[in-house]
Amino acid sequence: MSLIAEAWLKYRLRLRRRRLLLRAIRKRRELSCVANRTKDIQPSDILCFATVRNEMVRLPYFLEHHRALGVSQFLMVDNGSDDGTGAYLEAQPDVSLWRTPKSYRASRFGMDWLTWLQMRYGRGHWCLTLDADEALVIPHHETRNLKDMTSWLDAHGVSIFSALMLDLYPKAQLSAAPYTVGAHFTDALGYYDAQGYDWEFQSKYKNISIRGGPRKRKFFKDRPELAPHMHKTPLIKWRWWYVYVSSTHIALPTQLNIGFDARHELPTGVLLHAKFLNEALLYSTAEPLRKEHFTHPESYNDYYNKVASDPIFWDETSHIYRGWKALEDEGLLTRGRWV
Repeated sequence: MSLIAEAWLKYRLRLRRRRLLLRAIRKRRELSCVANRTKDIQPSDILCFATVRNEMVRLPYFLEHHRALGVSQFLMVDNGSDDGTGAYLEAQPDVSLWRTPKSYRASRFGMDWLTWLQMRYGRGHWCLTLDADEALVIPHHETRNLKDMTSWLDAHGVSIFSALMLDLYPKAQLSAAPYTVGAHFTDALGYYDAQGYDWEFQSKYKNISIRGGPRKRKFFKDRPELAPHMHKTPLIKWRWWYVYVSSTHIALPTQLNIGFDARHELPTGVLLHAKFLNEALLYSTAEPLRKEHFTHPESYNDYYNKVASDPIFWDETSHIYRGWKALEDEGLLTRGRWV
């Protein structure tokens, strides 16, 4: 890339970042506060941000897992839940809750709302941005937590932590794997793909794109470019001018996207993705009608139909979940220089 082209790209990305920040400021008007406990936030607290809708099945374990990992406060947006999610979150002493009935898709899939909350409350904090069906796994989590890891990152001048999203699935059909609320996600979804991930450097955002897992293997074999991105940077030491561009896959400024670049020898984690609990069958019937989860939802009707058909993801290459050390041996997680 020529110097002129590089300068022009930097200008366009800077302009996009500013537009996204302004967009988030405008979108704040769509939020109404239900429970504001942000006065309890301490300077060293690690914060977790999430937009949720009808996640009562997953939330008890989601909150328990990340509290144990070192999260002190949760700042959450309830996007029109009708299954008790709102009342449950409002009752949690470490949750600040906002509510909105507005379009998830029109808010950049919730990122506009969260960007505003991060601008307002996340500055100077390590901020973990997740979906309710994700559980973060870090190296050494039996003996060390996020505070230990972020202290190391701070000491080395690093402001990000990246993680591979790892789709979990049962050995049988989805409908044959019931989940007990509050249990570890892997109790119902004990398997994952350890191989078959494609890594590609993308110069625009200076990130490494990762695609793979059972969804690519089963649903996008002929259209791999439509397979979900599995790379994320869910944990960032937040500054008010930071912004996520596409979920937590891409962030700006571009230096926030270096987590998977092996040249930096950084630790990385895994996001255990519990998308395919047995309720996914009902979800896959309802979501095509709402058309809230993809920029071009009509392109994914076949995807939803395949999930609703109650597939079996397991095959002879599947691995059973055995903890972070096995993930490290398989190249899905790394300690980097954090030994």
